[in-house]
Amino acid sequence: MSSKPIYRITFVNRDKIYEIYAHSVGASGIPGFVEIAELSFGERSAIVLDPGEEGLKNEFSGVRRSHVPMHHIIRIDEVEKRGTARVSEAEGNIAPFPGTALPGRNTPS
Repeated sequence: MSSKPIYRITFVNRDKIYEIYAHSVGASGIPGFVEIAELSFGERSAIVLDPGEEGLKNEFSGVRRSHVPMHHIIRIDEVEKRGTARVSEAEGNIAPFPGTALPGRNTPS
């Protein structure tokens, strides 16, 4: 394992599932939020580029810290090495916290 831990953070944002990697995750100074810092993406000099990860690099470029609402977090794992950051559609058995995580999916039938 490297000297600095790496975390895989999976969370919901606007009907999409984000999976990103960072070296720092912890309680935010803002109540009810998780602070994610030192985001980790693949090297820009890589020969093969993943367009999904490139989109996330652009979305988070210039971001020093991100504060994600606790109830949007699906999972945080400490991993041995960084994988590919990605965004996917929120489908299947993702159950939102009532009233907030996935707008439009909490209405009674």
